[in-house]
Amino acid sequence: MSQYIHQLADWPHFRWDQEELSTPLAEVRLRQGRLIGRMESLGFSQRDEAVLQTLTDDVVKSSEIEGEILNSDQVRSSIARRLGMDIAGLLPSDRRVDGVVQMILEATQNFAQPLTKERLCGWHTALFPDRSSNIRVGAWRDDAKGSMQVVSGAIGRERVHYEAPAANRLESELAAFLDWANRTGDIDPVLRAAKAHLWFVTIHPFDDGNGRIARAIADWALARSENSSRRYYSMSTQIRRERKKYYNALELAQKGTLDITNWMQWFLGCLTRAIAGTEASLATVFLKDRFWKTHVQLAFNERQRSMLNKLLDRTFEGKLTSTKWAQLAKCSQDTAHRDIVELMKHDILARDTAGGRSTSYSLARGDGYLNS
Repeated sequence: MSQYIHQLADWPHFRWDQEELSTPLAEVRLRQGRLIGRMESLGFSQRDEAVLQTLTDDVVKSSEIEGEILNSDQVRSSIARRLGMDIAGLLPSDRRVDGVVQMILEATQNFAQPLTKERLCGWHTALFPDRSSNIRVGAWRDDAKGSMQVVSGAIGRERVHYEAPAANRLESELAAFLDWANRTGDIDPVLRAAKAHLWFVTIHPFDDGNGRIARAIADWALARSENSSRRYYSMSTQIRRERKKYYNALELAQKGTLDITNWMQWFLGCLTRAIAGTEASLATVFLKDRFWKTHVQLAFNERQRSMLNKLLDRTFEGKLTSTKWAQLAKCSQDTAHRDIVELMKHDILARDTAGGRSTSYSLARGDGYLNS
């Protein structure tokens, strides 16, 4: 009896119950459409902000799944530079961060380009910029150190979760995978992303980095499903939240049959939760959009616009007082007071309950933009 699916006689002829998947697939497609529609209603700068936040989360969380911690500020700066975004406070980023960012952006920005051996090896090279490492960089593994096994546990009590195909099978295995991955029209593009992820993980062609590249392939396929390079949700962020279930789902799929209905169901459920989670992670973006659309007819000065953005971003520390306004806006106390009074007249700011020397102000809650 075969132990792993790549050892089965009908490998790699995956199958699944289309009727069983019809409802969760329809829900994913509905959520995709709603989110894209909502994001496209935003201004260019807000869409860029959302893309930057989503891609930053995607890069950081995909690495965290493998136990590698990246500096999120460096990741954000690296993405902003590569996308030509003009943001304040850019930090220098190290080669490791730049490499992961390069891989994710190459996968999603060039979603219309076919997946090839050269692209995959280029992603692997970007992931491992240090050529002095003890792994084969930018090339398939050769099994010189033995068969490729995914194990856990202490030495002597290891548990083998999975054993990949032998290295001498890789060229033919990858050729079959890439031929299928670049087709269109045979199955729903979201199901293609789920199948591609599992198929690539099963082949496990590199010494290291297979999980991150498999998730990049899924991102590439999902971008194709939307015909858009703009990423508004992060599958990797949700997988990080469900890491144990993710690995369990992969392991069960490797040791089962080529009926991958259960894997497809898990993937669709995770994707649904990822898209739903975007509403929370991008709440500030939506809040700011509602605010400025509500008050589009008002003429704010630059001090007011800057201070309101700080409040909307929820990055303002402590209570807003006229003294703090004057300090941050670099203006006189009288000017700060006039700015605040004008905003109170338009019911944008409201005086907090405490008065006297401790008078402070907050965004008014009479408008719908705060009900998020």
